[in-house]
Amino acid sequence: MSSIPTQARAEALLRQMYGPQAQFREGQLDAILATVDRRARTLLIQRTGWGKSLVYFIATKILREQGLGPALLISPLLSLMRNQVDAARRIGIRAARIDSETVEAVEEVEMRLQADEVDVLLVSPERLANERFQTRTLARIPLGLGLLVVDEAHCISDWGHDFRPDYRRIVRIVRGLPRNVPVLATTATANHRVSEDIRAQLGGTLEILRGPLTRESLLLQTIVLADQTERLAWLAEHVPQLPGSGIIYCLTTADCDRVARWLRENGIDAAAYHSKLEDDSGRPDLEGRLVRNEVKALVATVALGMGFDKPDLGFVVHYQRPGSLIAYYQQVGRAGRAGQDAYAIVLSGREDNDIQQYFIRSAFPAVEQLTAVLSGIAATDGISVRELQVAVNLPFGKLEQCVKLLEVDGAIARDGSRYFRTANPWQPDVERSQRVTEARYGELAAMQTFIGHPDCLMEYVAAALDDDHARPCGRCARCQQALISTAVDPGLVQKASAFLRRSYLTIEPRKQWPVEAADGRRGRIRAEQRAGDGYALSMWRDPGWGTLVAEGKYRSGRFSDELIAACVDLVIKHWRPDPFPAWVTAVPSLRRPRLVVEFAERLALALGLPFIGSLDRARDTPPQTTMENSAQQFANVCRAFAARPGMVRPEPVLLVDDVVDSRWTFTETAYVLKAAGAGPVHPLALASAAGAGGTP
Repeated sequence: MSSIPTQARAEALLRQMYGPQAQFREGQLDAILATVDRRARTLLIQRTGWGKSLVYFIATKILREQGLGPALLISPLLSLMRNQVDAARRIGIRAARIDSETVEAVEEVEMRLQADEVDVLLVSPERLANERFQTRTLARIPLGLGLLVVDEAHCISDWGHDFRPDYRRIVRIVRGLPRNVPVLATTATANHRVSEDIRAQLGGTLEILRGPLTRESLLLQTIVLADQTERLAWLAEHVPQLPGSGIIYCLTTADCDRVARWLRENGIDAAAYHSKLEDDSGRPDLEGRLVRNEVKALVATVALGMGFDKPDLGFVVHYQRPGSLIAYYQQVGRAGRAGQDAYAIVLSGREDNDIQQYFIRSAFPAVEQLTAVLSGIAATDGISVRELQVAVNLPFGKLEQCVKLLEVDGAIARDGSRYFRTANPWQPDVERSQRVTEARYGELAAMQTFIGHPDCLMEYVAAALDDDHARPCGRCARCQQALISTAVDPGLVQKASAFLRRSYLTIEPRKQWPVEAADGRRGRIRAEQRAGDGYALSMWRDPGWGTLVAEGKYRSGRFSDELIAACVDLVIKHWRPDPFPAWVTAVPSLRRPRLVVEFAERLALALGLPFIGSLDRARDTPPQTTMENSAQQFANVCRAFAARPGMVRPEPVLLVDDVVDSRWTFTETAYVLKAAGAGPVHPLALASAAGAGGTP
């Protein structure tokens, strides 16, 4: 057990890490002393890149040398955890992770914990709900926890921009800790309102250590452009001029894929990074490429966000405006950590408000959603989240969120994967829900003001985060009048327009029935029953063809000849389905009976193929867009279509619809056609609404 004074030992560890001249930044040593000597419960609010991880790793090292148990570090993102493990190892701390990527190694980690060979255990907040973690993993720690670290602690708060229900479970852990076990919560983005919310949950004795948030190395700029064609043109022209490697943030995964593809077509080494990448193991490789400057940019969602540490990251560009200044500050904070100048540029366009309002509406469960889920659970003797899809018309992710909130509130309990209604009374907190929603609309308004703010941009951000030290930075685009040109090359705008008009989206066939159908279908969809791969011409309401599709559907009532020519080009030059279709048919509609059929007839003529109206609506159903999850979507279309006797040919067929979202309409109509003797079915849609931030 070490008897060296904490300050001396902390300074020695710092020099060991960074050399004999290294000195703590203002506030770092104070936070270490509070954690180690006073065993305090502390909320540390410091700017991005300040070195919050240094505080908790040095504190962990000293507490371990004093004979205490390991630290439990709760961290919200896999990319952040991977980064933290690497940082811990560099200073001689034995770190272990338990998350979705390391689930097969849980037994090994538990054995290391039991042997006292782990100094810090990193877990996601979701792991706190895992029964094995609660009953076995934590029980393997012979000395008990020596420190609890909550990274990105703003996630505890309803007010936080990235609120996650599982962070609420941390409160229970804190309440169960002995008073002499320190708790360190860290964040860069807690204003006074969020800070007080965290204090209310972690205890009134919580010490708040707050430092200035201004980042002197960041050069902020906002640029308003007409539409996506201009933003793509700006990226192609100016990203090569930005220093080093960087991150381009997009609001949707579809935009990440598309922007990365556009940059590559223009000779810029870029890769998409988001949670929907097929191979999760590829994400660490992409992070490594960025760290080693082997790629000019990762085009990423917030999956590459909080805490990702590349000290020399040269730029952060937002392809669309973020929803809040809190999110913006977190994301631009990835850049310029080594002290060199780095650019933080926001591009803003027409669709930003629509996307952000969609995110606000879907971010926090409404009272009626929570009540519906609770009623659905109470009506059973136990039900899984997947089974809840049949009873409650909510998206699967929203169901999971409701279940987590209800479990944290004690209204339901879990046994394995099944949930039960408890005897605890529960009333929806209507006031909290309204308060949070109003606050997020206020954050959106503040972000809108930021885009056109005439004075110092850094001062505006710091003041919005309740930084008492907010001052003009003298370096942003407002202070200097200009940084990077806002002009776009008209030739590149035309090229971007052409690119968007050939940004086709694949339609992958569904391969699993979500529930057992009334006619006995269940389990895997056999190959001979399902559609082949298909294509959507555009993204719904995109400036390529998507806007023209929306106009045809809702304004003119007829799809234009331009869309006919575009689909012919897609089928003949790009797709070339094999085997090539010998005839064309359409998905029928009772609400607009001629819209898609008439388009399919004209398309068939342009392709030199016969059109055969081979499908009828067997029953009327609500609009598919009102169905929120796979079980509801499938149930809505199941047996809703019938093949016309003698009107189905055995050759390959092109199956046409206007908009695809869940893919269950194509799945069911292909099943009906195949059952009636059709050959391979090739789905073609004019637009995809999946990932478009709202459906038509």
